[in-house]
Formats: sequence, structure tokens, C-alpha cells
Amino acid sequence: MLRHFVPFLAALLLAACAHAASQDDNFLAAREAFRVGDAVKFERAAKSLGGYVLEPYVDYWRMKLRLENADADEVRALLVLLRDGPVAARLRADWLKVLGMKQQWELFDTEYPQLVNENAELACYALQSRLRIDAEAALRAARAFWFSGREQPESCNALFETLAERGHLTVDDVWARIRLALEAGNTGVARRVAEYLPKGQLADTRAWAGIAVNAQSFLDKKAFNLKTRAGRETVMFVVHRLARTSPALAAQRWTNLGARFSDAERGYVWGVIALLGAQRHDPNALRWYALAGELNDLQRAWQARAALRAQSWPEVLAAIDRMSARESREPAWRYWKARALQEQGNGPEAQALLAPLALEFNFYGQLAAEDLGGASRIPAAGYQPNRDEVQAMARVPGLQRALAFYRLNLRFEGNREWIWAIRGFDDKQLLTAAEFARRHELYDRAINTAEKTIELHDFSVRYLAPYRDVMKDYVRQQGLDEAWVYGLIRQESRFIADARSRAGATGLMQLMPATARWVAQKIGLKNFRWTGVSDVGTNINLGTWYLRHVLDALDNHPVLASAAYNAGPGRARGWRAGTPMEAAVYAETIPFNETRDYVKKVMSNASYYSQQFGQTLLSFKERIGVIVPRTRAADKLPDEPGG
Repeated sequence: MLRHFVPFLAALLLAACAHAASQDDNFLAAREAFRVGDAVKFERAAKSLGGYVLEPYVDYWRMKLRLENADADEVRALLVLLRDGPVAARLRADWLKVLGMKQQWELFDTEYPQLVNENAELACYALQSRLRIDAEAALRAARAFWFSGREQPESCNALFETLAERGHLTVDDVWARIRLALEAGNTGVARRVAEYLPKGQLADTRAWAGIAVNAQSFLDKKAFNLKTRAGRETVMFVVHRLARTSPALAAQRWTNLGARFSDAERGYVWGVIALLGAQRHDPNALRWYALAGELNDLQRAWQARAALRAQSWPEVLAAIDRMSARESREPAWRYWKARALQEQGNGPEAQALLAPLALEFNFYGQLAAEDLGGASRIPAAGYQPNRDEVQAMARVPGLQRALAFYRLNLRFEGNREWIWAIRGFDDKQLLTAAEFARRHELYDRAINTAEKTIELHDFSVRYLAPYRDVMKDYVRQQGLDEAWVYGLIRQESRFIADARSRAGATGLMQLMPATARWVAQKIGLKNFRWTGVSDVGTNINLGTWYLRHVLDALDNHPVLASAAYNAGPGRARGWRAGTPMEAAVYAETIPFNETRDYVKKVMSNASYYSQQFGQTLLSFKERIGVIVPRTRAADKLPDEPGG
């Protein structure tokens, strides 16, 4: 009997697998049909997807294809059915857009409070609806959307027209937004905003595109009329564009021109020059800041960074104290304010800032702990889930859908489901979900989920170290610090072996095609194919060789090498100063936001991995060290990959 049953069971299993594979294929076909708006092909693919784990998406797509004509009761019924997933939030947002476009305000107002993720388009529709009830309050709120250098949604433009018609937009308001658009390089937005100017005060919009390309030429021609607001604003834009490439030249030209402008106009332009000068590490930046008028948080941040590089602690403190409350609460500014207070002899106030910061698990928390005389240590595991608790995670619908998306290699959709599923989890549930992800080799989800805990932590999951058997040999061959390499990979790819960036970088160590080919040639890797770069062994082999190369070219300094790995060796060299500088100051004053954040996180990661691996413990400040001055010999670049 058993002899006949086993083949039957095997046949059933094969049939089930085949059915699941068929459903996967049909789901992908339905997804593509929805993308191109082919309702007939969609229904053909969708008819076999009843009971499929991703069926909620099929239901959403079906409704989305006819949403403009759907009955409200139908939409609400589907929202109830989809309520436990992110697809419900997407459907509600889509429906609200339809209701806003149709100006069905009563229905819109009923549904809008249930919106999960706010966005500008829907917020402006909500304000359009509010115009019917409290016009003054709605228009006051609409002004916040006006002051942006970016293109705003069409739903906001209707509000802007009302603001203008009712006299709530002054000429200064219009020029303020034109400046924001021109600062952001959005000359098209600036031209459209200029249409709100009174007829007698029109801007010279035709000149803006040419100025954006060649500001120096415009200034040299002196074809401008400083007696008009339009002429003065055009010249201020010219100086701003000039400062993007040469702050010193812009400062020289503005010194000659500025006397013909108002105090407010002069202060505005000096603020722009100072910001761009600070971002280029120009030693005159602080002098330019002294001439500036009212500054925003970005300008204040770079004023503080310029003062850090100059070791002018009073100016560091003054810049931070003038930031908004929100900006000054950032870990960087709490730390540097404490350091500025210390340097000026105010130890008690500095310690009051450092003490809570030292409890945070980040770059500045680690520095703060050492400044207080201690060290940033990995906390003991606060909770470890048992097998039953981990297995229970497999029954969470959102995690089931996430796993299905990962199986289909739809990582973005899988991540969205995962994030939605864990959004209300407490620390124990987060650590359980993180362990569930680790067991499914979803290393990025394990790390990101474990990082969300507040009181209970497990750094063995937060700082996972997969592929260590492969890694050790290559790290040893290249004489690299294993903790640093892991810290870098954690930041590059979160250990997703087939990770691909928008720029085309691939694999664990995110190698660009030109870099991978160059390294393969250097090490004599035979039969190299770009398609094989996502292979774990190949990627680590190429990546660690390149990391060694970068490290050798940059004084064997991991902070410089980390910056170079992200932004290129030439930039990393150029960001050094002419005198020795704390590596923490170097990291904080990196001009690129992405690279600045990257370097801090890589070095912070490396410290935690070092503790995980039981290495001889360096203090964090010893690990990051000091950046030595530039020298001509050191600034000679070795051969590098092109393209």
C-alpha cells in the first residue's frame, strides 16, 4: 500500500509546484498587462490567480484600471478587503486623486483623514476643499507650498492662482520663489513663477538659460539694468552661478557690484557665495559668512563646518546656536556643540550634551562615549526569540507577500510589504522578524529590522557577517582589516549578493563595470565576464583588491579610503586640508551628502564589527585617526579605471 502511495504523493507535490510556478508566471503577466493598460490581457492572466498569495495586488490592479468610473461603495469594499497591506494605502491615495480632480469634495473629505502617506498633491487637494469652509486658513497653509524651488503638483497651482487673485502673493513672494528655483537650477520653474509678476515688473527670463551655461560671459557684457528689480535679480543669479564654479571669483565680482544693491540683496548674495565657498573648503568662507544676511539651516550647517575646518570654536558654537531647533537636534550638531563648549572651558554644559548622545549607536554616539572617558560597547542581547516565535512570523500575511515578491526577484515591492508588516511591531517582535529574515537569507531585511529596536537590541543580527568563510581568505591575502571591510559592505549592499544600484554598481561590494574590468585585468582574472560580478567569490575578490589599491593610494587611512571608495580617490584627496585634521572633522566636512553619511557609517560599522569579531579593541578615535595634510607627491594619482 505504502509502495503505491509514495509515488502518488510525489506526483501531488510536483503538481503543486507546477501550479505555483504557473501562478507566478501569470502574476508577472498580469503585472505587465496592468503596466501597459491592457485590460483584456490582464483578465486573461488574472483568471487563475484566485487564492494566490499576491492576489490583493491583482484586485488592486483590476480596480485601478477602471478607478475613474468606479462606484464609491465598490472602492470602499475593496479597501476593507485590502486593509492589512500597503496596497490599500495606494488604492486610497489613487482614489483621492480621482476625487480631487473631479472636485467631489464631500467624499474626498470623508476619505482623506484615513490617508497613510501624505504627499503634496493630495495635501493641495485637501486645501482646495478647505477653501469652501475656511478660505483664509486654507490660503495661509497654501503659502508653505509656494516657497519651493521645485515644480509643484497641478493641484497646488490652483491654490497659487487663488493666492494671487486674492492678493496673498506679494512681489517679494514671487521673487523669493524665483530665487529658490534658480538656486536649484530649475530655470523652467523660475520662468513659470515669473508669470505671477505684475506686468510692469517682468523678469528677464530669456537670459536665465544662457546665464546657467556661461555666467562669466553675461557679466563681462554688462548688459544689465540695475535700476530695475528684474535687472538686479538677474545679476544676483549670475553671481550665484559664477560661485558654483569659483566662489573666489564670484566674491571679487560681487565686491565691485554690491554697493549698487540694497543691504538685503547684498546679504543674500554673500550668503550664497559663503555656502558654495564652504562646500569647496575655501578658506575665505567664514569671512564671506560675516557679510551675509539671514541664513537658512543649510547655510548655517556649512558655516559650522567651515568653522570646524578653521578650528574656530566660537564660530562653531555661534552657527549651531542659530540653527532651527530641529536642525540643532541632529547628532552631529549636538556633538560639535559639546566640543565647542569643551574647547571654551564649559565642561559641565558639554557633558550634559554628551551624556545622552553617548547612549546612541552611531558615529557621534561613539565619539561622545569616549569624550566622557568611556567607550561605545555592543550591548548584551536583550531578547532572543525561540523557534516557535520565529516560525509564527511565516503566518504574518505581509511577510508572506514579501517572501513571494523576493521569490519573483521584485525586491522593491517585497521591501514595501516587509516595512508595512513590521510598522507596529514592538522590540521583541522586531527582533523575531529580524531573525526570521536572517534564516531566509534576507540579510538586508534582518539588519534594517533589527536597527529599529528602541530598548532591546541584538547586534549579532544588526551587524550580520555572512560569507565569512569566503571573505577571510581574500581579506587575508590583501592584508585588510576584516571589520572595516564588513563595515563597508554593510553600507554598500546590506549583503545582497545581486544588489544593483541605479548607477550600475553590482554585487556585495557594488563594483562599477569599468572598475571591475580594470581590476580583473590587473589581477589576471581569466575568462572574466561582467555577468559574473554578482557571484560572491568573484565580487569579493575584485572588491578587496580594489579596496587595497585605494587604501595604498591614500596613506593607508581607512577614512580617506572609505571616502574614495564612494566618491573616487581624487575627491577624497582634495577634501584634505593643509594642516593635520581630526578624521571626524574631515568626515563632517565632506561636501557630498551621500559620501559624508557613508564614511561615518562605514567607520561606525567597523568599530562594532571589530567587537563582534573579538579583535584587539582600538578606541574609536584611534580607529578613525587623523588626516594628514596634502602633499604634491601624495596627490599624484595612480592609474585608475576609466569610464
